[in-house]
Amino acid sequence: MSARKRRRQIFWVITKHWWRAALKSRFGFVGITARREIFARELRYAFEKLGPAFIKLGQLISIRPDMFPPQYVFEMEDLRDSVTPTPFEQMKPVFEQELGRPVEELFTSIDPVPIGSASIAQVYRAELAFDYKPVIGDDMPAGTTLAIKMVRPGSEEKIRADIAAVTPLVNLLHRLKPLKRFNMPQLVSEFAESITSEIDLRIEGRTSDRFAFDFVEDPYVTTATIVWPLTSKSILSMQFVEGWHLDQSEEATAAGVDARFLAIHGADVFMKQVMVVGRFHADMHQSNLLLTPDGKICYIDFGIMGEVKEEHKEAIAQILAATVYADAKRAILYSADIGLVVSDDMRDEVIGKVSALMKRTFSKSPRDVRGFAIGFLSILNEQKVVVPRGFGLLVKALVVVEGCAQTVYDDIDIVEAAESFTTELVLKHMMRPARLYKKLPLAIDAAMAELIG
Repeated sequence: MSARKRRRQIFWVITKHWWRAALKSRFGFVGITARREIFARELRYAFEKLGPAFIKLGQLISIRPDMFPPQYVFEMEDLRDSVTPTPFEQMKPVFEQELGRPVEELFTSIDPVPIGSASIAQVYRAELAFDYKPVIGDDMPAGTTLAIKMVRPGSEEKIRADIAAVTPLVNLLHRLKPLKRFNMPQLVSEFAESITSEIDLRIEGRTSDRFAFDFVEDPYVTTATIVWPLTSKSILSMQFVEGWHLDQSEEATAAGVDARFLAIHGADVFMKQVMVVGRFHADMHQSNLLLTPDGKICYIDFGIMGEVKEEHKEAIAQILAATVYADAKRAILYSADIGLVVSDDMRDEVIGKVSALMKRTFSKSPRDVRGFAIGFLSILNEQKVVVPRGFGLLVKALVVVEGCAQTVYDDIDIVEAAESFTTELVLKHMMRPARLYKKLPLAIDAAMAELIG
């Protein structure tokens, strides 16, 4: 299809769903929250129809609460990324071109029917043909079952062609005043850059190994071991991990796995990723977590990671503690240290709204983190407060952690689960020698003023 025809197709699909949203929202005569939910849902439907590039674009929107209203961010979580598999005959040459040997020499067997098929890659089950000692993890004897993730031939070219086709439309829409604030040209530019790293599966493999090193001392955390001799830019070979997805927790429990403990421990692991390691898995939906028969959480698919700067850790610990204790003033105060600055003239109003939101969402058990996050981001959006990218991704990731835990048991309160960890962390930061040295003169001045006065 020519770029011109594709551009026309994109235009009509999006226009069709825009009109559907307009009709459903009675042309804007419903409340702003309901209106945004309706338009976000129709945009998701349009993206699913338009294929791989738009599915990936939607996934990028889902991790950018700094750019889009929360209704769009959370709606894009539900994008369905499942397509008809490419026949194995077309995938087989990729093995031989990239790994330099016939498939029969690399694997004892490989099932030609993929166990998963998404827009960019599909996954096969195979058996290792040789003994392997991994970078980290247990030795893998010949015959070990593997999961082989492969990039579909031509995926990058098709996505880049769609980016080229949609760019003129995006630039045109960006001229409209109501849409300027979304900065779609910037998003498309970021998307084009991200494709290069996403189709290089070696990056995901290295991230997986690094995560395994980070949590090597945790007896309840594991990852799929990477087989580097069978990994290349377009192929990622890893140990096939047996287990249950989170919505199969009853089966895991029946098999003797303490699913509730693992769900709560998962929240603790997330806090450690953010506050200790400084890197966190930012795409922890159900398909990327497994409960294993030996009682562990297995993390897979490290395509989206967030980072926390060392100088921001104390502020984030304070914000998390303020959230735990429903202290809106403290949350807003420390948010400024990581770039979320509320101007003096609107600070009291924002604090009042956040405090009321905390009362609504945290007054019941379990506390509603998702409701709080959507409400909090909506308040900032309405007040036109700029949300730093890392801050928005962290808020979004916290909501995903809650969703994962409550998929196992819907009464799990991750705020309560985080309470002891965040309190301990805040105390640790407060007692750092460098911080005490910095605060000591101020404390002495305050004490002297009190004594003299």
